Amino acid sequence: MQESPRETAGPDDGAPLVDPEVHVESFRQAREARRLELVEDYVELIADLIGDGGEARQVDIAARLGVAQPTVAKMLKRLAEEGLVQQRPYRGVFLTAAGQALAEQSRERHRIVERFLCALGVSAETARRDAEGIEHHVSAETLEAFRRFSDARLGS
Repeated sequence: MQESPRETAGPDDGAPLVDPEVHVESFRQAREARRLELVEDYVELIADLIGDGGEARQVDIAARLGVAQPTVAKMLKRLAEEGLVQQRPYRGVFLTAAGQALAEQSRERHRIVERFLCALGVSAETARRDAEGIEHHVSAETLEAFRRFSDARLGS
């Protein structure tokens, strides 16, 4: 559903509050994005570690994410239950086909957002860091607009 500017305005600009159904959907989308954000970060990192050294170890994941190993162990259990990773004793963590597909999708979303930010004139380092959060929270429609804008500005 296409929202009019009045539907997205808030009390600070003199407009009425957003329609409750629109509000609910906006917050639902944000909650879902936050839920998926950690999952996507983990599978993308695991794919990167495997690509770099052939395996992803719990200690390496913890070090790269800046979290404790028990935090990683808990998340890896969740990822295994969701069918995204397999853990092998003394061998580390490996992605399933579903995990690999999610990692590739997340990496592509990151690349599109990072390229868009660079097309706006943001430095490469800042674009890399900022894309890490934005990539999880944009809709497919917005992501496609980012891609089209970047392609037009930077070329394919």
